[in-house]
Amino acid sequence: MIYKQATTDMSREEWLEQRKKTIGGSDAAAVLGLSKYTSPYAIWCEKTGKLIAKDRGPQEPLRLGRDLEEYVRHRWTEVTGKALEPDPNFWYNTDYPFAHGNIDGLVVGEDAGFEAKTTASYDIYHQCREGSYPEAWKVQMLHYMMVTGKQKWYLGVLCFGKGFYCFELERDEAQIAALAEQERQFWQHVESGTPPAADGSDSTTDALKAVLGDSTAGKTVELDPVGTHVTEYVVLEEKIRGLQTRQAEHRNAIMAYMGDGEKGTYGDVTVHFKTRRSSIFDRKAFEAANGKIGAMYFKQCDSRPFKVSVRK
Repeated sequence: MIYKQATTDMSREEWLEQRKKTIGGSDAAAVLGLSKYTSPYAIWCEKTGKLIAKDRGPQEPLRLGRDLEEYVRHRWTEVTGKALEPDPNFWYNTDYPFAHGNIDGLVVGEDAGFEAKTTASYDIYHQCREGSYPEAWKVQMLHYMMVTGKQKWYLGVLCFGKGFYCFELERDEAQIAALAEQERQFWQHVESGTPPAADGSDSTTDALKAVLGDSTAGKTVELDPVGTHVTEYVVLEEKIRGLQTRQAEHRNAIMAYMGDGEKGTYGDVTVHFKTRRSSIFDRKAFEAANGKIGAMYFKQCDSRPFKVSVRK
């Protein structure tokens, strides 16, 4: 059974709290490890309340996306001749109790929904120009078809300053079933309180640091259960250091050859070696002329740097 819950009377806080209870369309790609802004572990932290949900990615593009959503809808109707109606609801499907959908609109006269996207990415612009779009967007639309039962989903993409593109995705039961199973398995982690495997993304690193908090003074942990990770980390660190040394040799050879040139070219590769001047605060000179800076002008910042050392 498919049903809706109205959001028009919800505050922003109530809306976020309701969204936390199930997997949304913008979560789906992250659950599959396809989001460049967040990770399965970070989503798990949000859904279990260990981490406060926040907007993902650079803030200004997100703001532009929200503000221009109505414009994208207007442009899509202008290009396609199809009409849209807004749908400010949470969608649910009792076949998938772990999921919800907040959609950008319904297509009038069709069993279809609509998703609006804005982007300044040159790579995505090239994809759209070639007739495709990011896999994460496809997953989001499949998620919405899973929850709403709709047979098709349309996509309108505004590439800032470059063009407007329209796509459509037909319902595929096999892909929807595969996505549903992935989401169901992820939600079992949420319900059991057992985190999914931590990947190497910055999002997971940030989530771990936020959830774990401060270290306990003097506490030492035996790492036998994760010994293979420790060993592999050390091996990789040594390999990376060796590769960085080799890379630096090539860099220095290029710099030496360029001399006072600020740009060099080799086939499709462009090398920039341009002088940049900046001003930095000279604390030592300032205090010599004006006296020591008072403690009230310093802001305390806590951090937990991760460092591995090997006894020689």
